[in-house]
Amino acid sequence: MMNRTLNQQSSELPDNWAQFTPEQKRQYRLNSILNTEGINFVSPEAENAYKVRAKRLVDVYNVNEPDRVPVNLPVGNLPLIYHGINMHTAMYDYDKAVQACKKFNEQYSDELEYFASPGITPGRVMDILDYKLYLWPGHGIPKDAPGYQFVEGEYMKADEYNAMIRDPSDFWLRTYLPRIFGAFEPFRLFQPLTNMIEIDSIQWLMTLSNSQVQDMLQKMLDAGKEYQKMAEAMEGFNGMRAAHGFPGMMGILRRAPFDTLGDTLRGTQGIMKDIFRYPEKLLETLDALADIIIASVLNSPNISRIVMVTYPLHKGADGWMSQKQFETFYWPSMKKVMDAFIQEGLIQSLFAEGSFNSRLETVNVFPKGTVSWYFDQTDMARAKKILGDKYCIQGNVPSSLIATGSPEDVKEYCRKLIEVCGKGGGYILSAGSSVENPKLENLRAMLETAKEYGTYRK
Repeated sequence: MMNRTLNQQSSELPDNWAQFTPEQKRQYRLNSILNTEGINFVSPEAENAYKVRAKRLVDVYNVNEPDRVPVNLPVGNLPLIYHGINMHTAMYDYDKAVQACKKFNEQYSDELEYFASPGITPGRVMDILDYKLYLWPGHGIPKDAPGYQFVEGEYMKADEYNAMIRDPSDFWLRTYLPRIFGAFEPFRLFQPLTNMIEIDSIQWLMTLSNSQVQDMLQKMLDAGKEYQKMAEAMEGFNGMRAAHGFPGMMGILRRAPFDTLGDTLRGTQGIMKDIFRYPEKLLETLDALADIIIASVLNSPNISRIVMVTYPLHKGADGWMSQKQFETFYWPSMKKVMDAFIQEGLIQSLFAEGSFNSRLETVNVFPKGTVSWYFDQTDMARAKKILGDKYCIQGNVPSSLIATGSPEDVKEYCRKLIEVCGKGGGYILSAGSSVENPKLENLRAMLETAKEYGTYRK
């Protein structure tokens, strides 16, 4: 959970923002990380550590050499495990989740240069709303399961492309949401909002007299109250990350248009068939989704404080589709989204799941410093050669190695990565993906390796 935004700076962008170049906008957003005004540091040491780490981050995203290679440790569920609780408990007992992170930070934050935050989704909210897109501990999977499990499905039918393109909001409200939330089934009873004209608006509201609708609204209120409980439990945590010397940047999560459609709308089978059955309609929809994604971020009330937009790239990996299909169906709409955000100075952080070896030349089309690539299984030497002089890169340390390997093996793997990728800066040492139960000694080994082999200036 990123509990720190742009260092308490004004929520408004400069009056002459429209005259800024994209590069000036990006530097303005990045420089906000360096601003310590309004941070109540717990000690002078914490303040100094904050400034060093903030400068390190700004340097690495600008693809310059920092003082040393930054490390993004895959701590995973260790704060919960070390506190004797599991994910299920954290999702339903917010106080215990907070206490677990506090205890972990008291013992390990200085040693690991990591500050744990209770970034959880409230289980009772998903229970109340009968959420169908995921299974979670105690709901469809065992209580001691370490995380979530996505439920693949066709939540948008093949004959609904036109409805989605014509009026996305209406499609979402009266068709899509009732399919993924059992509690929202009564939205089907409503007429389109565009029917609320003059006296018809009063007649539209008659739907509120329906008992099913009233029950739905009550569940929405109940979910809101549960979120309020979680917010109250987390309240004392706000600002602690920065106060203890750990900078963060406000980010927002979005998905590539193809993944948006292929993950939770048409589903994997559906979208792959549509590539052959309805290619033109698919392209039209992807373009429309790109516009929706762009508007959702640029119209955000927090747009002045957002520094980074992060995307988990699910279906663009090597072997998932051909290069021609990637260049036709996946990349154009993704690039459209990225171009729009780069114009507003937002760093684009892409988590390339699987391997992206065959995509590297195709995606090397953006200005220096505008993109950060987080690689899972991509050849890092090749990524450094093709992308490393323009973009920040990180990743590739195998999750299995961190969870089951020895510190010596971890250190050797990380040393080789630093040797290959660290030259010239713009490199962050990190795992290739999340690690649910990493060995503490292997996290120590990652950080020790960065300190020993990743120093640029003495």
